[in-house]
Amino acid sequence: MLSPDVTGDAKKPVLLGDIAATTAFISAAEVAVIGFFQELERPEVSNFHIVIGKIQEVPFGLSTNPEVLSHYNITSNTISIFRMVDDKRQDLKLTDGKEIDATKMSRFIRINELRLVTEYNPVTAIGLFNSTVQTHLLLFTDKASQEHTERVRRYREAAELFRGKILFVLVDSNVKGNERVMSFFKLKKSQLPALAIFHTPDEEQDVLPLGEVTVERVRDFCNGFLERKQRKEDPSPEEKTEL
Repeated sequence: MLSPDVTGDAKKPVLLGDIAATTAFISAAEVAVIGFFQELERPEVSNFHIVIGKIQEVPFGLSTNPEVLSHYNITSNTISIFRMVDDKRQDLKLTDGKEIDATKMSRFIRINELRLVTEYNPVTAIGLFNSTVQTHLLLFTDKASQEHTERVRRYREAAELFRGKILFVLVDSNVKGNERVMSFFKLKKSQLPALAIFHTPDEEQDVLPLGEVTVERVRDFCNGFLERKQRKEDPSPEEKTEL
């Protein structure tokens, strides 16, 4: 039994006993969380199990295997989140003297659980802007719409084409707090669904109202923006001569 807080019917972490199992576990999900612990009789382990019970949609693993910990350069009890979307790993070190309760652990995971398509809210916004991927595409859409499921399916399909290059974000136009995001891009509800693309370092942006969300339109919009950015950063020989 890993923890006295774990009941028979509670969600439990996958026990990862070797490097191969750990690698496979990480590769199988868009977002995977692993608790790397040197010993299990610690209060942070109990808190980790509480978090596992609260966050149902994320797969959790646990490893105490010295080879696994060494492979991932773990030197102290650590919770790590692995993301497919930008091939990024984020660590929360549970060092002595640093109180990390279940609430703080949950917040760490919620901030950093970026996916191929991440729904925008005040918490995920922090993770989005902390990502090394600096171009973000936002789809403004009404989640209550009958077309929503199909729109997101196509949007997600397009996201696969730009993994590691662009973060795809979903913004629900019905959430009151999202009105300021719409106003930032000078969009009105009558123009939705719409795409907005944003490059965080220089705040360059572009907007495209859509009659219909298709993989092709999303792809072309993204490629056009990336190509314009590339031309600005690396002008052709003719442009250099003119300068």
